[in-house]
Amino acid sequence: MKPPTTSPTLDVAAIRRQFPILAREVNGNRLVYLDNGATAQKPQPVIDAMAHYYRELNANIHRGVHHLSQQATHAYEQARETVRAYIHAEQAAEVLFTSGTTAGINLVATCWGRKHLKPGDEIILSTMEHHSNIVPWQLICQQQQSRLKILPITHAGELRLDAFQELLSERTRLVAIAHVSNTLGSVNPVARVIELAHAQGALVLLDGAQAMPHMRVDVQALGVDFYAFSGHKMFAPTGVGVLYGKAALLNDMPPYQGGGEMIERVTFDKTTFAELPHKFEAGTPNIVGGIGLGAAIAWFAQFDAEAVTAHEQDLLAYATAQLSALPRVTILGTAPHKVCVISFLLADAHPFDVGTILDQQGVAVRTGHHCTQPLMDFYNISGTVRASFAIYNHRAEVDALVAAVARAANMLA
Repeated sequence: MKPPTTSPTLDVAAIRRQFPILAREVNGNRLVYLDNGATAQKPQPVIDAMAHYYRELNANIHRGVHHLSQQATHAYEQARETVRAYIHAEQAAEVLFTSGTTAGINLVATCWGRKHLKPGDEIILSTMEHHSNIVPWQLICQQQQSRLKILPITHAGELRLDAFQELLSERTRLVAIAHVSNTLGSVNPVARVIELAHAQGALVLLDGAQAMPHMRVDVQALGVDFYAFSGHKMFAPTGVGVLYGKAALLNDMPPYQGGGEMIERVTFDKTTFAELPHKFEAGTPNIVGGIGLGAAIAWFAQFDAEAVTAHEQDLLAYATAQLSALPRVTILGTAPHKVCVISFLLADAHPFDVGTILDQQGVAVRTGHHCTQPLMDFYNISGTVRASFAIYNHRAEVDALVAAVARAANMLA
């Protein structure tokens, strides 16, 4: 394998040295990790921050007067402030720690939906949504006798804004769409979606799971009402995520779960709830996960955003050109605005078979429907092979991917 390329503003070789797992071998080959859309690898500073908590600070938070509890509380709340500053929320109280994007979306569906959805009300989703942004809305619509309306997409994988304007009505209460498609990589025109939805009096929730690892998100500039994302896709540990919500909306919503930490006063007759954000954070949280998320964001924020985008767009263009040159390869999702995600098919070969052959050569990709079965139905397929890139990938790994796909094509011909 050729050495990784570098640029004056983004030293990919130095970045790679911070990820211990990238030195691994798989099946006798140096690991080529291209499954970042499922979960990203963790840099040493994140690993160190989590180890430091367990080694030096391990204690429960918000409840103890002893030294370790105070230190752990400070570290956890400092992580919340790191998130607030990174996404430019107005106040830290608008940053709720969750277990991930799925939990954040379910929180809004349950807490906001039970209070505000009425029979006949409508929620708009898109054809490209992840199951986590479909099923919670199905459940709450069944409970509230509301209904879903589905925004179609083009064959290239773009939202049809003309159809969106036709779907919006006085019955629209909320629009819930992906900022970036996890399967196609399409970057949706969310600013325009928000503008149109707000003009109709509807709220907007964005699934930011796939956007956060690739771009800087300013929730105030977008004007979005709710924004959910996961830590593990942006170099943080699993089991932690964030739901951003405008304070007025969160204050108006009843709590999601009951228990310790989220209360102000409990009697057998009545319970009053704590202020934001604690009202929605019942029980002992994933303390080390929150600290790890803060460390991951601090690590990622040190890199120039334009340099990261340029590097990843170079990988996307190079990989697209190289894969397209292979006979029998078809790429799905050709929107002009994409992050570095490529879903493809190899003739009539089953994606699982292709993925298995790639794994034998040390190339890790994702195969299947990617939790977007309605999107697979739109393309009339059962699944794809998906290669998803991150800041630490380089062109030599694209070459390894292309060579592995070419070998799979020969073996499966």
